[in-house]
Amino acid sequence: MPQANIIPLFIAISLGGAFLISIIGRRIKGFPDLMGNLTTFMLLCLSVSALKLSNSYGTIIYSVGSWKPPAGIAMVLDGFTSFMLVTINLVAFIVSIYAINYMEKYTSKWKFYTLFLLMLAGMNGVILTGDIFNLFVFLEIASVASYALVAFGTERHELEAAFKYAVMGTIGSLFILIGIVFLYSYTSTLNMADMAAILAHKGIGNVGLLVSVLFIMGFGLKAALVPFHAWLPDAHPSAPAPISAMLSGVLVKSLGVYTICRIFFNVIGFSLEISSLLMFLGAASMVIGVFLAIGQWDFKRLLAYHSISQIGYVILGIGLGTPLGILGGLFHLFNHSIFKSLLFLNSGAVEYSTGTRNLQKMGGLREKMPVTSATSLTASMAIAGIPPFNGFWSKLLIIIAAVEAGRFGYAFLAVLASIITLASFTKVLKYAFFGKLREKWNNIKEVPLFMALAMAALAFICIVGGVMLFPGIVTSFLKPAADVLSEGAKYSVTVLQGVANSPTGHSVE
Repeated sequence: MPQANIIPLFIAISLGGAFLISIIGRRIKGFPDLMGNLTTFMLLCLSVSALKLSNSYGTIIYSVGSWKPPAGIAMVLDGFTSFMLVTINLVAFIVSIYAINYMEKYTSKWKFYTLFLLMLAGMNGVILTGDIFNLFVFLEIASVASYALVAFGTERHELEAAFKYAVMGTIGSLFILIGIVFLYSYTSTLNMADMAAILAHKGIGNVGLLVSVLFIMGFGLKAALVPFHAWLPDAHPSAPAPISAMLSGVLVKSLGVYTICRIFFNVIGFSLEISSLLMFLGAASMVIGVFLAIGQWDFKRLLAYHSISQIGYVILGIGLGTPLGILGGLFHLFNHSIFKSLLFLNSGAVEYSTGTRNLQKMGGLREKMPVTSATSLTASMAIAGIPPFNGFWSKLLIIIAAVEAGRFGYAFLAVLASIITLASFTKVLKYAFFGKLREKWNNIKEVPLFMALAMAALAFICIVGGVMLFPGIVTSFLKPAADVLSEGAKYSVTVLQGVANSPTGHSVE
């Protein structure tokens, strides 16, 4: 079916944009900005089209080359995939707008956009592939590009953070690869739908237990879950602000959270043991992350620890395994992508104007930076779960789901973490934006147009996503994604039947 041809374009356009920028960008000054933003805009438009397609037709399968799955490589577009594509490419487009002005202070803008689009191609590939080894390949493309982007400023602390991130990321990748090897030796296939069918027939056995542990460690490290989080507090503050926004906003979710969901719900199968482990890791991340954050005075480091905490909410919701829990977890994944990306862009704007990230050296900046101040207030209220902002609704769904499931302790911890989050961001707002303006900041100005525009766009989504769009988001955006995970075993049947019924290998269910 012609609609299936949209699927490989997510990777082809990203790689094409990176290739053109690397060839032409070093010769023509404005080309990297133009090509980078055009590429991300095209990917966002494609993502919206993919969402409409999956809502209309269900699961769409694209076979790469002339080999039909499971022998050949399949790319799968379903409700969960389209949800993740919209989230990733929306944030990428807004971040690329912000980078037009922000990256002027760095040399070699073309290198930044080349690596940025390579990372985006890797993330889109991870989301779309139906083949577990290709999932690993795309994961490595995104990871290696992100290592280079963390070190982009080439200062001592940036190189140190990138090295630490690369070492720990490589260890995580090794766990994932060993897990894939064991799964392949047990099932003799790399197609995830075929693998799920064989595991359902043969049973999981001890191999499944070993692979589950390896994947929890590997993907947990990519998602920066406690206790696999040690790389994140150094990597996020060291990277340029647009990359901090991408790392926290979408990279940890596509390489970590998405893969955990896809593997454990749709391939290996969701069990009570996995549920208990995910809930425990989610709650630990949620509480430990927020307690580590509240004592920080480095703006970006504080936000980095809050990333760990907020990912804990997502994993807790999904780990409950109930339809409402999964829905709340996915909603918080999207919301966190928006408000945390905005907060990192805010921190970049403050550093851009003042030259510091130390909250104790700031004060009264709202007089000189009204857009940054207003958008920071919006994002702070959203992350703290204050109504009517978007973060309130997703946290509420997770807490209600925990209460419904009888997990009162986890519900209490979710409320507690939210209260401490509010205290933490009250501190940020007080020290950075409110109070009396210091004399040394009398001459600073608001950030340039494109940076302000990007922050305003994300703040707008924080508001309308909570108040106006909530019912529509749930029915057309979140529910199809949550259904894919809730009906875990159906993934295998849907994909394999779709392939079998289509002589061309481009099939729709």
